[in-house]
Amino acid sequence: MYLITNREITGTTDTVDLLGERPNRKGPNELRILRASRRGRRWRLELLPDVLTREEKKQLGLPQNETFYVSHKAAIETIEQARRQKRHILFFVHGFNNDVESVLNRAAELQRRFRVIVVPFSWPANGGGIKGVTSYRSDKRDAYTSKGALDRTLGIMRDHLTRITTLSREELWQQAQQRHPDDGEKRNALYTALLQKQCPVTINMLAHSMGNYLFKQVMKSTASEGTGLLFDNVVMAAADVNNPGHREWVDRIRARRRVIITINEHDYALAVSRAKAGDQQLARLGHCLNDLDSRRAIYVNFTGARGVGTSHAYFEGDAVEKNPRIRTFFREAFRGVDAERRLVYKAARNVFEFD
Repeated sequence: MYLITNREITGTTDTVDLLGERPNRKGPNELRILRASRRGRRWRLELLPDVLTREEKKQLGLPQNETFYVSHKAAIETIEQARRQKRHILFFVHGFNNDVESVLNRAAELQRRFRVIVVPFSWPANGGGIKGVTSYRSDKRDAYTSKGALDRTLGIMRDHLTRITTLSREELWQQAQQRHPDDGEKRNALYTALLQKQCPVTINMLAHSMGNYLFKQVMKSTASEGTGLLFDNVVMAAADVNNPGHREWVDRIRARRRVIITINEHDYALAVSRAKAGDQQLARLGHCLNDLDSRRAIYVNFTGARGVGTSHAYFEGDAVEKNPRIRTFFREAFRGVDAERRLVYKAARNVFEFD
């Protein structure tokens, strides 16, 4: 698993202690890519050099006279793995008070349960080693500070995907042209068939809890890389952001298929989140069924659905173990499918429901 982060590098260990609780010392926009692997219960982290060696470029078939970064290799290997294993890719932005080990454990569970390839983006959400209200506010500051790092990550991902897709399409076009040089209709039909066979992989995003606040800060900028078309589905789960005014930035999110916002009125964490900041903390988007007015978003109400209860992460745990409809919903959402099609639409509130 590849891990993208703007956390500080704190030492030379190969454990989760390699990454600290604060932003990178070179600045909060500084990104590093690590390879994470699990041996039993222990995670091993390998900090990868930024620039590819001549041997790595040779293995990937890249020009020797150009500089390529490790992100390019990570993109190629992830897409090739997805095609080989016939899996989809899920970019995951975690929420409040998640240390590195928690992020990796959750990513591994998402991979296991939904058979996707997870690429986590980890920002310094440890509360600076403090608890309670102060920890929450510390993480919120770090989320705001990390918006440039997430923005850069989205831009790099889109650039690599565009380059890889363009090269692949050129090769397929040449195949179709060679097979049917004098018959344009057959050439185009073969090219379309080759594309469908070559590119069954979708790339989707899951932002959880305060990870949506970080995503919001990216989307608020008119020059953001986040406004580019990258994902098939964007799932905003239990969003710890203001409900009032969310349409302004949610409508700027581009997706090939769906922008999905999940809501649980009994979400204990969002109830506490609102109370922590006092009267200034407005209703949370993932906690409120009022004013669901985005023209782009699909709102899905999990309140009262079997297995959900007061859960803040109902894409895992009892909700998906005890309720096959919820399990199917997230499986399809993480695979770029219109996951709401089996649900009941309630026009009065502009929301889809399970019952």
